[in-house]
Amino acid sequence: MTLPHTNIDPHLIPILEQVSDPEIPVLTVLDLGVIREAVEIDHMVYVKLTPTYSGCPAMDVIGDDLKIAFAPLGKKVTVELVLSPAWSTDWISESGLQKMEAYGIARPLSESADKQVLLEGEKKVICPQCKSTNTHLVSQFGSTACKALFKCQACLEPFDYFKCLK
Repeated sequence: MTLPHTNIDPHLIPILEQVSDPEIPVLTVLDLGVIREAVEIDHMVYVKLTPTYSGCPAMDVIGDDLKIAFAPLGKKVTVELVLSPAWSTDWISESGLQKMEAYGIARPLSESADKQVLLEGEKKVICPQCKSTNTHLVSQFGSTACKALFKCQACLEPFDYFKCLK
């Protein structure tokens, strides 16, 4: 997925599609929307990444994985973190959202619905296993800081919910 705020050389996309998010391995860095720019100049690949949140530890791993992915092609990679504008869950591709749900993580809601769910306990998060909305918040933080832990009252399964970040 190419977003309006990105500049990605089309010939680099097949390699970028091989680099997964270390925290949600079914998502590529393109699915997640963290690649802001990827250009090749004189056999050097320049990549600009935006972290999902400030201080996200996955960015170092992604940077290393990008270097590893391009190494067999004899290309060196320079990675730069770009913090502004901040990453948004709106940047996750539809394909990425579908992969996330199939992996067992509930997709982010809208910003206002997210607040109602996390602060007021409204039943809007859909269980990725059985599709019920009879779910409740167990913890504001799930397996990572960008996720919350929920439990489905219908199938009794716990699951992560990817918080809406704007």
